[in-house]
Amino acid sequence: MPFSTLSLSSELIHALPKDFKKPTDIQALAIPELLSGNDVLALANTGSGKTLAYGLPLLEKLSVNPEQKALILVPTRELATQVSEAINQVGQSLGLNAVCLCGGVDKEQQLQALVENPHILVATTGRLVDLANNGLELSNIHYLVLDEADRLLDMGFWPDVQNIAAQTSSQRQTAMFSATFSDELKSKAQLLMHAPKQVAAHQENSTNQDISETLYLVNKGSKTKALIELIQKHEWSQALVFIGAKENADGLTKKLNKAGIATNALHGNKSQAEREEALAQFKSGQTQVLIATDLLARGIHIEQLPVVINFELPMHAETYVHRVGRTARAGEQGVAISLVCHGEIDALTAIRNLTQRALPVQDLDGFPVTDKPSTGESKRAPRDKKANRRTQGKNSIKQFKSKPKHNTSRSN
Repeated sequence: MPFSTLSLSSELIHALPKDFKKPTDIQALAIPELLSGNDVLALANTGSGKTLAYGLPLLEKLSVNPEQKALILVPTRELATQVSEAINQVGQSLGLNAVCLCGGVDKEQQLQALVENPHILVATTGRLVDLANNGLELSNIHYLVLDEADRLLDMGFWPDVQNIAAQTSSQRQTAMFSATFSDELKSKAQLLMHAPKQVAAHQENSTNQDISETLYLVNKGSKTKALIELIQKHEWSQALVFIGAKENADGLTKKLNKAGIATNALHGNKSQAEREEALAQFKSGQTQVLIATDLLARGIHIEQLPVVINFELPMHAETYVHRVGRTARAGEQGVAISLVCHGEIDALTAIRNLTQRALPVQDLDGFPVTDKPSTGESKRAPRDKKANRRTQGKNSIKQFKSKPKHNTSRSN
């Protein structure tokens, strides 16, 4: 089915990149509903073409009514940059432009861009609230899109979302795109939308069927060696590695670099300039591996990324769906590998329950598992338990202070 069947103008279709031959599933489902003026609740995996699923209807409507404005809210700076670039790539030939408004960038520069009266604002919630509090008028926003809505909720941005939505036109059209839909998100969506049409390009909370998922059971202490061996063995041109804590990302980066694997890290302790440099080096192939926390990985768009590796399973099952969705974009095949230790079995069970997939774990050659499954019982030595009972009898902070000559405590 060609784009011409979706009631888009010939000018807009001609503005599409040459490799866009036909709409993706979510584009074919969402575009007609949005062009009809309906509010839309769309379930769409990362990499399914969702940016243009809402971007093309916005451009179509704004080309007819350029005095109206659109606002796209996203959870992270990286996604804001990606979305604004994708929309400008198509919109520039139509005389329509999007401006990116996010933290980490000089506010004066953004205020100057707003003077040019852009048609579409692509923004993170914090920076937009800041600008709105300082005079940015939102009442002429007739189209509101929440991209990766589940992450906006998970990351605590929903109060800002509600604040912003209340300042937009009462006649606005609202669209919400998300890879997962919790009951909480659905209930909150009802407060912002009017009789939304629900469309889904895949089974709810499922992963992309073009992704091959492999899970290896390894010792917790063997994960770094296992990661290095997998990267060296498969010789992937690029690998995106997910890690839970930003404090551990730099340490893992050093170990991979020491093993001769060009690696960089992307996490919240880095400045915006450092983040952009790390991402640019990865995209250009200067670095083979990018180690990222979940927050900073939102919006990373790498064409034909061959593999995603979970060095640690995420605490939230929904995050797994987002992580593996970084590969197998736009119909390409992809690989997702997870290194799982016994301590992560509960997290794996939650992922299996959410995705309704078996996700069996297998042995990794050369890495025998010697760790034992946790029994849930305390592993402290008996004398430590006695020490704990002694402390329960203390009733003054002074009583917890050891006498210097008996002090045998060790630093963690």
